[in-house]
Parts: sequence; structure tokens; C-alpha cells
Amino acid sequence: MKPNKYLLFLLTTVVAYGLFEYYRPKPINWNPTYINKDKIPFGTKVVFDLLPDVMNQKPVKSLRLPVYNHLSDSTLPARSNYIFVCHTLNLTTADRQKLLAYVQRGNTVFVSAYEFPDTLTALLGFRADLKTPTLRDTTLGVNFTNPALKARTDYHFRHDDGRNFLITKKANATTVLGRNARNEPIFLKIHYGKGDFYIHNLPLAFTNFYVLDSLTSDYAYKALSYLPPQPTYWDEYQKQGRFDEDEQSLLRYVLTQPPLTWAYYLSVAGLLLYLIFAGKRTQRVIPVIEPLKNTSLAFVQNVGRLYFQRADHGNLAQKKIQYFLAYVREQFGLNTAVPDEEFKQALARKSGVPEQDIHDLFRQIAFSQQQVMAEYDLLRLNELIENFYTTAKA
Repeated sequence: MKPNKYLLFLLTTVVAYGLFEYYRPKPINWNPTYINKDKIPFGTKVVFDLLPDVMNQKPVKSLRLPVYNHLSDSTLPARSNYIFVCHTLNLTTADRQKLLAYVQRGNTVFVSAYEFPDTLTALLGFRADLKTPTLRDTTLGVNFTNPALKARTDYHFRHDDGRNFLITKKANATTVLGRNARNEPIFLKIHYGKGDFYIHNLPLAFTNFYVLDSLTSDYAYKALSYLPPQPTYWDEYQKQGRFDEDEQSLLRYVLTQPPLTWAYYLSVAGLLLYLIFAGKRTQRVIPVIEPLKNTSLAFVQNVGRLYFQRADHGNLAQKKIQYFLAYVREQFGLNTAVPDEEFKQALARKSGVPEQDIHDLFRQIAFSQQQVMAEYDLLRLNELIENFYTTAKA
């Protein structure tokens, strides 16, 4: 079967685009993902890999589960840390209740984010004042309040203008651990039950770009040094969802790789276009309709064959002559009663048949009407009449 040229073109296009995307130089991705396996500037692979050193080699585990699912596990250690580094902290009611109970029992939660759920901020007595970033050359510096941790010069995170800050409402349970250059809080410790919440609103400080920058490299470790050295859970559910790499389907993997994602969308769009346009071009099979048989013609042929087999040549000749004269009257509008010279000239003009052929034909007609017909004379008459039909139609 001949291959469909449209499908071949689509397949060639998708393969060529996929190869182009795979082999072309990859531009730097400045998208802040905060994912612990991303080596891009705003991933968190560096700080996650070095977190065991900060925790004095206590186990550090990455989680791809909702807070409620993880904290419902009965095998949790007596004391542990739970770290969130993301743009927005999203918690369901069940998540929030489990997280509060977890801290109340004496555990520690560290959250660095720009946006926090209102229900959590109301319970803990703070508000995150999120401002729209501005395009400016200078940023507000930030620093720790603890003299042992405070740097001689403020830390500047150039991709954040430093205008976001935290507003405290419960001063008796809240300790300010860091401020910006306008003396606004950006890092809080909130005592809750037997444990503590550490609230920080500059997650870019924990990304690879700033952890590897000599001017800001120690900021993330100083902030995390407030956590007690105990087993630690690093949340990835807020950024990557629930499924681990070994649980991902082929389609989930494709959608996590930009070149494969574009190739997938291109192939889907191409197939849709093919269905739209090919469906219009390809018609359904047209059934073959047999033409109606001319039974009258078959009857005439049978009758003629009968006359010829009985050697009734004169009768057959008269039938052919009558049919021929009727044809002349219908097609050319001529009176065939008197086939004189004027009639023959008019017939020659209208039919396009040479005048000599017409003279021969009518001579044979006159001959056929005067005597008994022989087989040869009948065949000669038939030949002249058929020749007239052929020439006149041409």
C-alpha cells in the first residue's frame, strides 16, 4: 500500500524538530523552580545536597507527599524538622491542622516563601506584605539581627528588590531574626506549643545562584543553622507534585522535558490538522450504479437478426429506410417525402455529409424499393446508412 504523504511529512517534521531541540545549545533557564534536583540558577540542588552537613549528618529526606499524608505516618521520629522552600505555600485545612499539631508536639517547621495561606498567618500572628517587584538597579539589603550571625555588610539578592517584609501581630511569641535595610522584619521565629515555626520571605536566598555567590553564600546556612540538628524532611510536593521519578508515566516524563513537550504538542496539533483537512479531501466510496439497459435497442437487434436469418432482406431494408428517414426529419427538420436534388443539397449542408455520399445513399434506397433485395444489396444499404450516421455525428 502506498504510504500517506501527509503522515510522512508530519512524522518527518516531528522527528526533525525533536532532534533540533535536543542538540541545540540550551539557553540558561532563569525560571525560579526551587526544585532540589535542578542545577539551574534558581533551583535548590546545592543547598539540599549540603543540608546533611548543616544537620550534623542527621538524615535528610525529600518528600513528594502532601503534609497530611506524611504527618499521618505513625513511624515518624520523636523530633524532626520540616523545610519548605517555594514561591507559594499551599495548605489544605487538613494539611494545616496536621502541621500545627506537628509543631505543637515539639517539632520545627521552616518556611521560606513569598505567599502564605491566610488561615495559617492568622493563627501564627503575622502577615506577609507581598509587593510587586520593580525594575531597579539597587535592592534593599537584608541581614540577621543576631550579632553572631550578622554580616558586616548587608546581603543583596539582586533578582529580588527586597521590598517584601513580614508584619508581626503577636510580639510575645515572635522573635525577629532578620530585617531589611528599612528595619522591616523578613525572618521570624514563632513559638507554637512545644515547637517553633521559622518564617522567611526571601526563598531566592536558598537557590543555587546565591548559595554559590561568594557575597551571599553563607546566608542560607546561617538561616538554616537555627534548626536543631535532627532528622529533616525537605518538601518537594509544593513544587513537583506527588509522583516520584519511579512513579512517573511516560507522558509525565515527556511533559517535564521542554523539547519533548513541544514535540508532543506539535505532533498532536499536526494530527488534528491532518484529521480536519484529510477528512474533507477523502470522500466515501461512491457506489457503482449500473446504467439502465436499453431493452428497446435489444428488441430491435433481435428483430433485425430474425429478419436477416429468415433472408427477409426486403422487409429489413424497408425498416432501416423508414428509421433513417425518421432520423433525418427529427434531426435536420427536412421533408423526406420528395428526395429531390434540392433536398439532397440541403441535407448535405445541415449534416456535413459529402453530397456524393448522400447521392449514393438515396440511389441505393431507390434501388432497394424497386426489386427483390439480395443479401449483398442489404449489406450495401446498411453500410451507407451507418456511414451517414457516423459522419453526421462527427
